[in-house]
Amino acid sequence: MSTGKSSSGKSAKASKPAKAVPGIHIGIDEKARKDIADGLSRLLADTFSLYLKTHNFHWNVTGPQFNSLHLMFEEQYNELWLAVDAIAERIRALGSPAPGSYTAYAKLSSIPEAKGSLSADEMISQLVEGQEAVVRTARSIFPAVDSAHDEPTADLLTQRMQVHEKTAWMLRSLLG
Repeated sequence: MSTGKSSSGKSAKASKPAKAVPGIHIGIDEKARKDIADGLSRLLADTFSLYLKTHNFHWNVTGPQFNSLHLMFEEQYNELWLAVDAIAERIRALGSPAPGSYTAYAKLSSIPEAKGSLSADEMISQLVEGQEAVVRTARSIFPAVDSAHDEPTADLLTQRMQVHEKTAWMLRSLLG
């Protein structure tokens, strides 16, 4: 009578051969994919940092413009949240792990954390600076993307730049 255990006392299970994971063959070599993914990781960190800052300002804005700014910041952080996912998924499609920790974002992001209690105008100014920082980060990735003929990433970057440039303009308009 068999007990279902091996001589070591562990349950005997049929071992399945490891499946071979196919390599990535999308017409972009491994080094180029890594360079692009590294740039996108910086973009992801900037986008997440701006998301967090915008959400913070949504919660903490005060003053006569409270309602309009509260709603505007909500629209902005919701848009940023969706962008985080799109950027992370592109990094994964290129074969790299997407950074996903505060520690990683702190190292990769160019957007400083908001400190102290800020006026509504100071919040708006910081968000203009953050939107423009994301544009600069996105723009800095283009040489690697163009060189590799990575049209999907170029499309993502173009879309992100359009959103951030328009948002920076709209926020700046509030300052007069």
